[in-house]
Amino acid sequence: MIADAHCHFLSEGFFRTLGTEVGVGGDAAEVLPDRLGWTRPGTAEALADAWVTELDRHRVARAMLIASVPGDEASVGAAIARHPSRLVGAFMFHPKAPGAAERLERAFGQLGFRTVCLFPAMTRVPVDDPASEAAFAAAERHGRAVFVHCGVLSVGVRKKLGLPSHFDLRLGDPLAVAAVAVRHPSVPVVIPHFGAGMFREALMAAESASNIVFDSSSSNSWIKFHHGLTLKQVFTRALDCVGPERILFGTDSSFFPRGWQKPVYDMQRAILHDLSTPIEAQNQIFGGNFSRLYGTEALP
Repeated sequence: MIADAHCHFLSEGFFRTLGTEVGVGGDAAEVLPDRLGWTRPGTAEALADAWVTELDRHRVARAMLIASVPGDEASVGAAIARHPSRLVGAFMFHPKAPGAAERLERAFGQLGFRTVCLFPAMTRVPVDDPASEAAFAAAERHGRAVFVHCGVLSVGVRKKLGLPSHFDLRLGDPLAVAAVAVRHPSVPVVIPHFGAGMFREALMAAESASNIVFDSSSSNSWIKFHHGLTLKQVFTRALDCVGPERILFGTDSSFFPRGWQKPVYDMQRAILHDLSTPIEAQNQIFGGNFSRLYGTEALP
């Protein structure tokens, strides 16, 4: 089974939120995709159908879709309600936005989301701030996971649209994540992209907090900041330090018509083959860990 733990759901709401910054005439959900050469998303249900068709084409059993701007939970909520056996929901969360506590409870409760995503460098709210730790506490109460983006943060669509990204990368330290994760040991804490340039710190964090897991998503181009490092070496060190049971496969797929990023899968599968990784361990990485963390059935 292949399950992708990191895909972005670029809904109409996503584009309309960006449109407030770009300043477009007309509906940003149509204007911005046209400007980018991307497929218009249509309704949340239509986009969910497109995702499932794409997953079927590549024989991907399940995927986690991330609501990729704060406040867009309803879009992914509609998607996972439409395809509960195939899609798992995650949402980007601003811990200090108005109504944050209520939004968190609704997402985990009524909407059935499995994961809350924190982007400290983007929101400028440290992961050890009480407002951020409230997300860990809510995940603990509901039996859910927390995703924390660390290291380098670059939002491709913002670059393509010429929008500035005033991120504070100092806040994306995996060691700060570990300090909170150890206080919530029952909560799976996902650090994507192997720490996105803070690989050493991510390994240290995972050593400190056994509930930290990595996702392998994207091309992992952050390795350019580490002289001589290869993705094969990254997998080698991660497997040695945390084992296959703490690595989730992901692609960071997002827009159409590009769709699901099979080259990412092919590259990672080839690396694990070259490392002579046992098939049982590969099965954990490419699907088994997803089911263990996010369940095998839809939430009631």
